[in-house]
Amino acid sequence: MYVVMGATGNTGSVVADTLLDKGAPVRVVVRDAKRAAALAARGAEVVEADVRDATALAAALAGARGAYLLSPPAYQSEDPLGVAQAMGATLAEAARRAALPHAVVLSSVTAHLPTGTGIIEGLHAVERAVRGAGVPVTFLRAAFFLENWAGMLEPVRTQGVLPSMALPLDRPFEMVAVADIGRVAAELLLAGPAAAGIVELSGPAEWSPQDVARAFAAAVHRDVQAVPVPREQWEPILEGVGLSRPVAALMAAMYDGINAGRVGFEGGGAVRRRGGVDIATALARLADARAAA
Repeated sequence: MYVVMGATGNTGSVVADTLLDKGAPVRVVVRDAKRAAALAARGAEVVEADVRDATALAAALAGARGAYLLSPPAYQSEDPLGVAQAMGATLAEAARRAALPHAVVLSSVTAHLPTGTGIIEGLHAVERAVRGAGVPVTFLRAAFFLENWAGMLEPVRTQGVLPSMALPLDRPFEMVAVADIGRVAAELLLAGPAAAGIVELSGPAEWSPQDVARAFAAAVHRDVQAVPVPREQWEPILEGVGLSRPVAALMAAMYDGINAGRVGFEGGGAVRRRGGVDIATALARLADARAAA
């Protein structure tokens, strides 16, 4: 049996669906069982637990062959790095108590660096903590999520512009779709402890903000122009969409890292993989889902 955290979220839902499609037994750990009704109907065992509680999480992991673990976002926190450190400690303690045979942990490009990466610093702390659990672990370091552009859909649809903090607008960088992240995570779980190590995952190509604008243009059937967002506006904009001030500052610092070229894969002994979902497919799905919501 495989345990999946975040099974009603972006990547976790894909992990759970992929495992169920392959006939694997699945237990999903959620805050609200009602939100997992579709997974329960497909045969998944649903467990309600507070994932911040190591005892509750260890009980949910009991008897698992492997588990997909992640640190839930804390977008309103006044101490997001502290929250990430605490979550890493909880994941490690739960995995240790459950004697988990294998964990696949969602991480990020550049998580090998302790500083200078903004919000990604939290995932560096998570990795460090989980390494201390003494269980076989695969860190799935994903590139920038294509779905992070979802917040730009309103100006894309209404004004034909794509505001971008990633600069310059014509410079490509690594991105990946959540469908690829979830699929690869499920494959790593099925591979078991033999897959332990670091897997660096990006999409089938690098894309620039201008490429994102062109993909959105095709998806929403109108011209879309990528436009730069001045640096002094980044944090107010991020706070305006609901992030706490500390989270907004760390998000802005992450974009600083992207723009300065600090955000990139470690390489070395890591396994490098590319997904198969292209930018046009991912952003068309995103636009369709938002239109239907």
